[in-house]
Amino acid sequence: MEEHYNPESLELALQKHWHEQQTFKAVEDPDKEKYYCLCMFPYPSGKLHMGHVRNYSIGDVISRFQRMKGKNVMQPMGWDAFGLPAENAAIKNKVPPANWTKENIDYMRGQLQRLGFGYDWSRELATCDPEYYRWEQWFFTKLVGKGLVYKKNAVVNWDPIDMTVLANEQVIDGRGWRSGALVERKEIPQWFMKITDYAQELLDGLDELEHWPEQVKTMQRNWIGRSEGTNLRFSVKDHSKLLEVYTTRPDTLYGVSYVGIAPQHALATEMAAQNEELAAFIESCSQMKVAEADMATMEKKGMDTGLKAIHPLTGQEVPIWVANFVLIDYGSGAIMAVPGHDQRDWEFATKYELPIMQVIEPAEGSDIECDLSKAAYTEKGLLVNSDQFDGFDFEKAFAAINEKLTAEGKGEKTINYRLRDWGVSRQRYWGAPIPVINRKDGSAVPIPETDLPKVLPKDIKFEGVGSPIKSMPSFYEMTDPETGEAAEYETDTFDTFMESSWYYARFCSSDNNDSMLDDRADYWLPVDQYIGGIEHAILHLLYSRFFHKLMRDMGMLKSNEPFERLLAQGMVLKDGAKMSKSKGNTVDPKELIEKYGADTVRLFMMFAAPPEQSLEWSDTGVEGSSKFLRRLWRLVYSHKTEGLVDEVIDVKLLDKASKELRKKTHQTIKKVTDDIDRRFTFNTAISAVMELLNDVSRFAASTVQQRALVQDALQTAVLLLSPIVPHICQTLWVELGNSSDLVDVSWPVHDESALETDEITIVVQVNGKLRARLSIQADLDAESVKVQALADENVLRFTEDKNVRKVIYVPGKLVNIVVN
Repeated sequence: MEEHYNPESLELALQKHWHEQQTFKAVEDPDKEKYYCLCMFPYPSGKLHMGHVRNYSIGDVISRFQRMKGKNVMQPMGWDAFGLPAENAAIKNKVPPANWTKENIDYMRGQLQRLGFGYDWSRELATCDPEYYRWEQWFFTKLVGKGLVYKKNAVVNWDPIDMTVLANEQVIDGRGWRSGALVERKEIPQWFMKITDYAQELLDGLDELEHWPEQVKTMQRNWIGRSEGTNLRFSVKDHSKLLEVYTTRPDTLYGVSYVGIAPQHALATEMAAQNEELAAFIESCSQMKVAEADMATMEKKGMDTGLKAIHPLTGQEVPIWVANFVLIDYGSGAIMAVPGHDQRDWEFATKYELPIMQVIEPAEGSDIECDLSKAAYTEKGLLVNSDQFDGFDFEKAFAAINEKLTAEGKGEKTINYRLRDWGVSRQRYWGAPIPVINRKDGSAVPIPETDLPKVLPKDIKFEGVGSPIKSMPSFYEMTDPETGEAAEYETDTFDTFMESSWYYARFCSSDNNDSMLDDRADYWLPVDQYIGGIEHAILHLLYSRFFHKLMRDMGMLKSNEPFERLLAQGMVLKDGAKMSKSKGNTVDPKELIEKYGADTVRLFMMFAAPPEQSLEWSDTGVEGSSKFLRRLWRLVYSHKTEGLVDEVIDVKLLDKASKELRKKTHQTIKKVTDDIDRRFTFNTAISAVMELLNDVSRFAASTVQQRALVQDALQTAVLLLSPIVPHICQTLWVELGNSSDLVDVSWPVHDESALETDEITIVVQVNGKLRARLSIQADLDAESVKVQALADENVLRFTEDKNVRKVIYVPGKLVNIVVN
């Protein structure tokens, strides 16, 4: 054994061994309990950052631990390879995105392998490969046939620089999240998936996800946004149009003083055609902020259309206003405005001097002020100025008003969801082509299965920022196989969330060229442990849950949810800020590995903070991790230099100090097992092993039995640390006289008898004040304990010449002596 720890040579040798032996190749085994551990796959941006390293280190620790627990573990890796960054880099560097992406994948794969992660590389996939997205295209065509996909004109957030649609969450302060361009509201044809058909199931399923962070489940519940309310209809004076409105507060119906419609509403468009001022206002709304946080705080603006709505119960006329805070894609694009009891409506009414009427008063005992000259009263209470419903509370009014609306055919009780159908069209090049044929009559049909995949051409040239395939007749011109007429392939590509919504399932059968999934999916799924950032709490995780249910309903798998357990790891910070190139505070994993070795980097990542918390980067912390591994090496080297021991430990022969070391060893096994398996507190697991090694360092081993105890403690430490620092542990395992691969050695199990204590320490109080500590036999009876306590020299100073009224013994903890 070399005296000094040289991480590079041993790490490279072991990584070569694992690769050649296919150590981490997962094979289905019905006789073994499976364990599928998956980290969210990376975008191949060029280099791993420390956030990647942390994420994948956590996954590898869990995977190796579960394997040592005897489970059949699969831990795959792939690449979320489509998306805007590659396209933008291609435009900037004049390199096709496919080339740029492939080079990055090759480099990042090498980085992952250098960190020693135990991936089954035989299952590797990249979403930009036709072999992958052909099945996504195939699945989409099947969903078209089932009516779960449709195309319609939709008002979208349009980035004029990136020339693509943005989700509301990608609009920041009215600008595109990547380009920084002012976002426009634009109506274009879009493909949608009917996620709303699964809204209730997606909501109910959250209750079954016991091992998901409550924060993530709350975010999804809020995003789905189930509410019970009323659909009601306002007729429009001198117009055939009915205005349909949804409200959760039918109790405030008598307080409606105007109706608001979205700038893109059909009535607004109709009136703007004869009103230039209104047309100009609507145009100004096309560049407004659309994220919900922005909508809540932005200035409320509007314009009267001149139209009047007829109140469904009173018959009174109320004005119809175009309002910038009403969104066309929420509900019907129209709202009933009750300024007295909705703060947004109140602000608008105050600005434009519209009536503000009180129809709710505080219930008896309420301490919330109702002064409509200052603000809206938004609490539920008792109805006033509401005709026959005066005095009703919310529940009674909700039922009665719904009943009246239903009877008169003007409304009905309904359940509504905030969730909207998923728009999957993108107007960029670097994505999977949407497998559709657009006919001249305006209809669209799926590409025949025999013509899939519809392959994205790789040999392209960018001219400006638009998608090059939109100006490539060789890509889109075609003859419709059904009609024989000229038609065109769709030139939009899928939202990249499509690829990441089912990749976890494809890993189960990535080598199957004949079907999207096979029966191996039911062996491996659901994923037992999924790991990724909290920023994916809504979109990626919700879309994956939706996709899973679609695949289930297509008979492709049996489980209801994709991910059994979810760990949302925190960010890696430096100087209190998230690492980023723009801040100049990044740390290159490559440099650290070259200086300290992969195990040191992994150890620091696991030791610096619990996984769900943010980790503050520390150069001294990395150095400390390196020192610990060198110390571990020296302890094994020192023990081996004196000679390994082939001796069975005889507990009966152990003295007190030896029993304590054995006890510490088994306490450590118990704690580390719980910390990794149940609590995911890897930092405290490492601390426990450090404490054990401290005890080993202090232990004076002079007999063979004592040296056997030291060897047992060292082997235990190596086993317990092996999921975290596998390279050094495998090497030390062999140096300690073992020949097997550590990944296949069983995880140690603590001996409960070793935790039993011959002696315990109890405290002795006199009138509640600490006066002594006693070491007693653990099994000593209560009377004997009391006698020893009363006989203690220090206790006697406070009890002699006094009347002992009572002696109370709390077994194993304390004796309290009461005197007067």
